[in-house]
Amino acid sequence: MSLPPSPTVALAVSDLKARYFQYLDNKQWDRLRELYTPDATFEGYAFDDAASAEEFIGTVSAFLKDVRSQHQGFMPRFTSIGDHVRGIWSMHDYLTWEPGSRIYKGIELPGMYGLRGYGYYEDEYAPTDEGWRICFSRLVRTRIDPLVGVPPQAPNYQMLDPDPGWLEA
Repeated sequence: MSLPPSPTVALAVSDLKARYFQYLDNKQWDRLRELYTPDATFEGYAFDDAASAEEFIGTVSAFLKDVRSQHQGFMPRFTSIGDHVRGIWSMHDYLTWEPGSRIYKGIELPGMYGLRGYGYYEDEYAPTDEGWRICFSRLVRTRIDPLVGVPPQAPNYQMLDPDPGWLEA
């Protein structure tokens, strides 16, 4: 029988996953690399499965280089498996790109400019000398809503840019 991790471990793993979302959307690839064990493996992403953290960073950075993205994870559940922790996160992402500039998962939709995705992240976390790290990550999509047609033209709202170093001050 597996047990939930301690509240301290659950908080550390939650912080790790929060940094994943922040670094991914802000395209901080070197920071993202720090979140994984070197032998981490990946399944279910928009590109082929990755057999290492380096391969994952290379493919995700190429995939998202011209994409505006907002990834969210919430309502995590955790369990301990030996000295590792497994987690399931409900997820939602919103991705946009230049209309008609890419084919997603091998399906071409004329005028596609993005997607809204829903599902789960199934992750495994390992303790390391540097703290908790992701050693396995699987993206399980339960729904993908393609965005097709003419993208809405939002007014030029004045917004603050994220401060990547906010918590490090």
